[in-house]
Amino acid sequence: MEQTGKEATREASEQVSNEFKTLVDAQDLDSLKQLQHLILGRLQDGNAVLSHFNEFSENCFAEVAGDFSRHTRLLRSMKSDLEYIFQKLRSMKSRILATYPDAFSDDSKQEVLDQRPDLEMPRFFDPAGLWFAWLRLSLYVFLSYIC
Repeated sequence: MEQTGKEATREASEQVSNEFKTLVDAQDLDSLKQLQHLILGRLQDGNAVLSHFNEFSENCFAEVAGDFSRHTRLLRSMKSDLEYIFQKLRSMKSRILATYPDAFSDDSKQEVLDQRPDLEMPRFFDPAGLWFAWLRLSLYVFLSYIC
């Protein structure tokens, strides 16, 4: 009895399978299979290119990582030096004002309206900003040269 149940199940599954085969054309299945293989090949090529690019980027970063850290330390020390200089200038100005109250005109204390013709220009000369712009440009040229 158990075997007749298995045979009935097998016959029913074969009938369902045959019905599915008649619903879809064999040529359509072959074209789908070819498209899937084509897409698989393109994905594998893309993965290979990305892997190569990651290795290349890792090598480039390894070459310039030391320079980055050295330049970062240099910029931090320059910033602290500039902060120290400006602190000293402020203290000198306050001492001069305490000793000679008329040393600076009242115009220097008032805020002046912005009279720049091009508002994209910096409001004042910013050596640190100029330094960062120069550093960015140098870094771009350096990376485009080595990579």
